Amino acid sequence: MKIILETDRLLLREFNVNDAESFYELNSNPNVIKYTGNSAFKNIDEARIFLESYSDYQKNGFGRWAVVNKSNQEFLGWCGLKYDEDLNETDIGFRFFEHFWNKGFATESAKACIDYGFEKFNLKTIVGRAMKENIASVKVLEKIGLTYVKDFDFNGNDGIILEIEKSNY
Repeated sequence: MKIILETDRLLLREFNVNDAESFYELNSNPNVIKYTGNSAFKNIDEARIFLESYSDYQKNGFGRWAVVNKSNQEFLGWCGLKYDEDLNETDIGFRFFEHFWNKGFATESAKACIDYGFEKFNLKTIVGRAMKENIASVKVLEKIGLTYVKDFDFNGNDGIILEIEKSNY
């Protein structure tokens, strides 16, 4: 288990195939994926195959990471950075089991990821995308310092792009 970051309550570590069941369950909740533009995995095997082929760590040195409770190692969700080659930008993203919402885990882990991106990878800018209806995620992005840039089409829905620049951090 490769631990990437540690906060007061959380460990962020690389995904592994043992996360397949939790990953499948996370994406099976329609409330969790409602604003993501993603669909649920068909089964645990599909989640396992996704995790086996996840190559962001090797390609970019970073990616989305499993977020686990430091005290009991429980899988809470994921958070991390993702480089989009087509847009030449890095975004911050997060997704947690619904029963862990409103406990500050998204903010705590996303803040650590922003720090890590600026300090370890010398990123100049990190963006966040959200559907306007996803008020909770927009609030998390704002709490960690991202500010509104513009509206955009998020898979046929009204979306917004926020960003934070290292120079203003």
